[in-house]
Amino acid sequence: MTLLRGTDRAAFATAFGVRLREHGVAAGQTAVEDFVRALAACPPRTRSRLYWTARTTLVRRQGELAAFDAVFRAVFEDTELDMGERGQDGPRLPPAQGFGADVGVSGRADGGGLPWATPPRVSAPADEPGPVTVPQRLPSGLAGLPEAPFEDLDARELALLGQWLRTALADWPTRRGRRLVADHTGHRVAVRPTIARARRTGWEAVTLVRVRPARRPRRIVLLCDVSGSMRAQATAYLHLMRVLATGAPGAGAEAFAFATTVTRLTPVLAQRSPEEAVARATDQVADRFGGTRIAASLRALLASHHADSTRGAVVVIASDGWDSAPPAELVAVLARLRRRAHRLVWLNPRAGASGYVPSAASMAAALPYCDDFLPAGTFRSLADAIAVIGRHR
Repeated sequence: MTLLRGTDRAAFATAFGVRLREHGVAAGQTAVEDFVRALAACPPRTRSRLYWTARTTLVRRQGELAAFDAVFRAVFEDTELDMGERGQDGPRLPPAQGFGADVGVSGRADGGGLPWATPPRVSAPADEPGPVTVPQRLPSGLAGLPEAPFEDLDARELALLGQWLRTALADWPTRRGRRLVADHTGHRVAVRPTIARARRTGWEAVTLVRVRPARRPRRIVLLCDVSGSMRAQATAYLHLMRVLATGAPGAGAEAFAFATTVTRLTPVLAQRSPEEAVARATDQVADRFGGTRIAASLRALLASHHADSTRGAVVVIASDGWDSAPPAELVAVLARLRRRAHRLVWLNPRAGASGYVPSAASMAAALPYCDDFLPAGTFRSLADAIAVIGRHR
């Protein structure tokens, strides 16, 4: 049975908003209008439903909850809100103590100010009610994790953020394909479809069928540094590699890990389970947490049969830039790689620090060959880097 059957909802909402404003709740005209629409969309069949409908539309600040609960208790005498209707087990609001109780609410015995007759005030003052406890909507455990450094995260949080990282892959870099697709904004007229359509109009080409080159996903090649200086970032970067390696079907993304040698991880990262994929990738890298030979690893990649995967691709190197070889060797191999790749992106976990300058000689030598130099010290920065990579069209 609806509580407000036969009651003017607009008048009730207006009077209730006035009562709330008298006691410090900023229930403006917009909130009152939202309350009226909510009553029409969700008829208050119980007092609990009416409470939550009013609270979600009329209360905009957490500091106003106490005043709102006091006004609601004063209006609805002997009300117990059933929290079970929201699917939660929680405490019930204590019954109202009347308009004369010490709850900060006053009113008339005849219910003036509201479009119905409310119960009269009690003859004797009652004790002050205890604090009202209602379930609060709090942020999930994932809310602050993307901003935390990698070394502050455990294995469970890394796996959770690895799954969240997939949501950042909204776009994928594309390239111009050889096929043509119909598009009214195209600059080229397709002769055969235009003639075929002209058969309907007496062989007059009234409608021109325009086409444009199709866009195909561009390959992404990710090379992740798993040396000793990247110990804190290695597992997080493996999750990044899995997201990119399984991102766009048909893109042919490739993932490699390097320290002193380069290891291809694309097959093992394609596992359905993220935990299993990261575990297999960790076991396959034999030189993990060893020395760093960036130039030698890139040279070995370009000398292997996987070198063609870098041609026309977006090559992403995730490393802090520490290399045991002279900077001249890294410059030579990056110049060769830059001529093959479409774009070269460098992710550095230390680039997000305030006042960062590339102190490593190899990192300073590599900057002129990088199209993008991005920080990658948190999962939030990794998500931003994925967004930048996806805009390379």
